[in-house]
Amino acid sequence: MARPRKFDEARAVGSAMDAFWRQGYHATSTRDLTDRTGVGPSSLYNTFGDKRQLYLRTLREYFAVNTAEQTRGLRAPGPAKERLRHLMVHAVDLDLSGTGPAGCFAVNALIEMGSEDPDVAEELQRHFGAVEDALTDTVAEGQRDGGITAPGDARTLARQVLSTYYGLRVLARVQKDRQALLAVADSALAAL
Repeated sequence: MARPRKFDEARAVGSAMDAFWRQGYHATSTRDLTDRTGVGPSSLYNTFGDKRQLYLRTLREYFAVNTAEQTRGLRAPGPAKERLRHLMVHAVDLDLSGTGPAGCFAVNALIEMGSEDPDVAEELQRHFGAVEDALTDTVAEGQRDGGITAPGDARTLARQVLSTYYGLRVLARVQKDRQALLAVADSALAAL
C-alpha cells in the first residue's frame, strides 16, 4: 500500500501561485486549488485560511522569490545598462519560453485585484516599490560612472525603464516575436 504523501506547504503555495498566475484570482476555483496542490479543501483552508489569504500568501512568495531575483540582478556587478538590459531580456525569454505562465504575476494581480482589495494593493506596492528602488539605484550608479548619460532625476529615468519593463511583460502575452520585444528594450535603453 502506498504511503500518503506528506503535505509540502511550499509546494502547495507554488502550485496555487501557478493557478492564480495563469487564471487570475476570480477564475481560480477552490477545486482548481485543491487539484493543483493535491490537498483537500479542509486541509487547504486549515493551513491557509480562505482563498483570499492563500492569494495574499502567493503574492508574498512571489515577492520573496521573483522580486528578490529581479532586485539582486539589478544590484549585481557590471555596467548599469547591461544589468537593465539583462532584466528585460530575461523577462522576455522567460515569457516566451512556454515553461511557465506568461507575464508578471504582480502586474496581473494589479490589473485584476489592485483596486478592489487594499491588502493586495499593499503587497503590490511593496513589490513595485522594491523594483523601482533597485532600478533607481542602478540608474544613479550608471549616471555616476558615465554609462548612463541621460540628464535628469535617476528616479524619473528608473520609472521610464520600469514602464518599459512591465510593458514588455504585458506585451509578451500576445507578441511572440522576440526580436520585436528586444527592439523595444534596446530603444528604451538607448535613450539613457
